[in-house]
Parts: sequence; structure tokens; C-alpha cells
Amino acid sequence: MTFPPTPEAAPSGRATIHDVARVAGVSVSTVSKVINGRYGVSAKTSAHVLRVVTELGYESSLIAASLRRGRTHVIGVLVAEFEPFALSLLEGISEALQGTGYDLLSYAGSLSGPTEGQHEGWERRSLSRLGGTLIDGAIIVTPTVEAPSASVPVVAIDPHTGPAGATTVDSDNLEGAIAATRHLIELGHRRIAHVRGRRDLESARLREEGYRMALAEAGIAFDPALVVDGGYRSEESTPAAEQLLSLADPPTAVFAANDLSAIRTIEIARAHGISVPDDLSVVGFDDIPAAASHEPPLTTIRQPLREMGAAAVRILLGKLDGGDDASDAHVRMPAQLVIRASTAPAR
Repeated sequence: MTFPPTPEAAPSGRATIHDVARVAGVSVSTVSKVINGRYGVSAKTSAHVLRVVTELGYESSLIAASLRRGRTHVIGVLVAEFEPFALSLLEGISEALQGTGYDLLSYAGSLSGPTEGQHEGWERRSLSRLGGTLIDGAIIVTPTVEAPSASVPVVAIDPHTGPAGATTVDSDNLEGAIAATRHLIELGHRRIAHVRGRRDLESARLREEGYRMALAEAGIAFDPALVVDGGYRSEESTPAAEQLLSLADPPTAVFAANDLSAIRTIEIARAHGISVPDDLSVVGFDDIPAAASHEPPLTTIRQPLREMGAAAVRILLGKLDGGDDASDAHVRMPAQLVIRASTAPAR
């Protein structure tokens, strides 16, 4: 016979399996059978034990459960850091996992590097800690090197080296950059600068290549003085914007390799008394949430970040179910120009 849990019977600290058994009025072995889905317990008793488990907030050890069952039903999302790009992807991943029976573990790997600020190889350290015990599979966001072989299936989103090796998901950086630069050209701008991203990233290389291609297509000579390093970070974009806006013949438009750099460029322009878009048009890349809420709202290239996250989930779950479809070796999604108030015709 079992008894309903009472507030007096509930433990004051972290609940254990012994607490669940005591409050539910059953044996520890019965609780173990219920939480591990084994036979030999009636439906009524199972429902009662699970109700107590929920009320007490009891969590069995993921590691112990994985050793018993060979599965944790947890998907790991490994990021270098929790910045806007990664957070938007996480939203799409979380939504796609709803109803699948899998939980989500997000892990910032570069924070624990041997030296402060070291990013290279963070995904190897993360996978060695989590793979095979805490997670069944991993989605790695912007890995710095080709995704390493691991004890669990892996899907990479926007890897630094491009679509090589492991299954990858990214967006069309080249065409997106061409569209951004063409938009400025069609507005009559001829002196168009580019705040580029990190030189070790394939995405940054493709965005600069698209910028150059669009200029060449329009018959506009490339001016190396108009290309500066912004590093994808606001703080690194500050000297880049200062350098461009201090030129004797400054640009009338800027295509920044990401939204954070674009927003920082607008802030620096404002500090110099330069109006955006009246005196300077600015285009970003990514369409993070801050792009639409900024003043002025930022014209940008939208990466379908949530859709990219969802695609990574679909591919990874397929791998976990035993599939390994070669057509999913690389998924590239279109990038779309979103015109807002930070661009205007050249004077």
C-alpha cells in the first residue's frame, strides 16, 4: 500500500532515491524500476511514484543512467561563448527538440581554455568531457578546427574552416555579402567600405569575397584603404570604424561583416556627428535581435539562425536513429537582404 506525499514528509535538501521511496511508501527497488522504465510495477504504482518524483524534484544521475541504458537522451550544444549568434541558434535548437524526448545541455567550451582567451581546439576539450557519458550527440557551433572524431555523432554549424569533414550546416555567406554590397551600389554609393570579420574564419573570407565581387561587377575599383579588420566583436570594431571615418575621403557606406560590428560603426559615426543614414549608410550581417531594435533599425543580411539550428537537430536525430544520409553531409541555407532604416540613397 502506498501513501500520498505530505509536506512534512518531503526532504529539506536535495531529494534522493531513498526520499522518493520513503515518501511514496514503496521500496527503493520499486522506485528504481519506475524511473528506469523496467517491468514489474503496476501502472497505478508507477503513476504514484512518478508523481512523487515530480513533487520532490528528484533527478537520477545522468551518468549512472547512461551507463545502465547506453543513452542519456540529452543533446549537447557546444558553443565557444554565449553571444547573440549562438543564442539565436540555441532558440531554434530548443524549439526543434520539443516533443522529441531529448533534453538540451548547452556548454560554453572556450571559457575553460589553458590560457585566457584561447579558443583553438575548445571543441575537443568539450567533447572529451561530455561525449559518451552526459550526451548522446553534439551540435558544435562555429568549431575552430575540423570537428574531431568523437564517441557520439556530431553536427557542426558554421565551422571556421567551412564544410569539410563532419556534417555541417551554414548559410550562403558569399551571396549574402554580394546582396549587401549590391544594395549599397544600387543606392548610388561608390565609396563603400568593409569592416571584415576574423581572418581565420571561412565565413569572414567569403563575406569579403562577396563584397569585392559586387564592386567588380559594378565597375568600382577596389580600394584597400576601405577594408579594415573588425573581428566580429564590438570592441574590435571600434578602432576599425574610427579609422574609416577619419579618412580624408571617408566612405559614404559601410558593409560590416556582422551586426555587432555594424551597430558599433553606427555608434562611432554618431560620436563623430555623422548621421546614419543621411551621411552614412550601414549594412550588417546575421540579423540578430538587436538589429531590428536598434536606432536606426539596421539593414542587414538575415541568416536563418533558428532554421539552421533546427536543421542541425533533424540531422543529428537521424544519426542517432541509425541513419547517415550522405545528402545531409552539408546543408547550406540562403541568406536574405532585410532593408531597414540604416541605409539611404547617396547624396
